[in-house]
Amino acid sequence: MIDTIVQLSERAGVSVFIFRSYDHFSYQVYPPHVQVKYMDGGRDAVDFALLREVSSTDIVVTQDYGLASLALNKAAYLLHHTGYQYTAEHMDELLAQRYHHQQLRQQTKRHHKGPKPFTQAQHQAFKQNLMHILRQSHSFK
Repeated sequence: MIDTIVQLSERAGVSVFIFRSYDHFSYQVYPPHVQVKYMDGGRDAVDFALLREVSSTDIVVTQDYGLASLALNKAAYLLHHTGYQYTAEHMDELLAQRYHHQQLRQQTKRHHKGPKPFTQAQHQAFKQNLMHILRQSHSFK
């Protein structure tokens, strides 16, 4: 997904900021229009750093519903990595669903191994939606 963001943003002339904790440090080299910002600290340090810097013209990509709910009124666009766009109308439902799943995990003491594998259809939906947003808001080539 990051490769898609880097490629499409370059075509649109848009800067990219990747926020990561030092726990996810990488030696990956990106083109000049991409900056990686590493954070020390606690559990939500990366989220708080992103929220401090996001502006009303930005596109935020996250799979974290909590972060998306906090950035909803700050960013121009919020995309999930599977391609759908977060909206205020759906946010309450997503957060309630997240809470419900957390409660089930606590009650059953079962922990899942993470999200299902990212499908080609999801990747294509993400790419199409990001291209659509870039065409609307920037000079996409």
